[in-house]
Amino acid sequence: MDRNAAAKAIDSFLRALDRDPQNEPELVGTADRVARAFIEELMSGYATDIDELLSHSVISGRSDVVAVRNVPVATTCPHHLTPSAGHAVVAFAPRDLILGFGAITRVVDAYSKRLALQEQIGLEVVGALAKHLAPRWVACRIILSHSCMRTSGGGHHEGPVETLAMIGPEEDRSSAYLAVGLGR
Repeated sequence: MDRNAAAKAIDSFLRALDRDPQNEPELVGTADRVARAFIEELMSGYATDIDELLSHSVISGRSDVVAVRNVPVATTCPHHLTPSAGHAVVAFAPRDLILGFGAITRVVDAYSKRLALQEQIGLEVVGALAKHLAPRWVACRIILSHSCMRTSGGGHHEGPVETLAMIGPEEDRSSAYLAVGLGR
């Protein structure tokens, strides 16, 4: 990623919106701060090799269900470039492989620190865990509040949006729903 080019583009963007960083003291340095935030935080997940991360974190083990709750999620909407924030619940029913809890949170973080739709993050998480663990089922529930829904369009919706991604047989869905807190 080219931080200088990104900062110049943000500066041009502000000028195109009739805001001049040279004439408005509160905008001095904004272009550099925005570029740094996108490169070092908001899009840092692109630097994570998920297969590498998981290949070093999978261990032999069994449990009926593993559930990691309240995993922080902060992502950037690819349609509006505005933030969404909330949390995820990741659960799976292992066969013979388990994963360190920290690795689960790092997978969620890596997929969410990208320009990503909420639905996409959940699908990517369950796909990666299914690939590396071959569990009976795996599910990811994500609950986010979207800035774009609060500020754009006529709706001004403020409530959270929930998505559920799951891989596994139909007969295991009720167990998965309970594990991620849907209570079905």
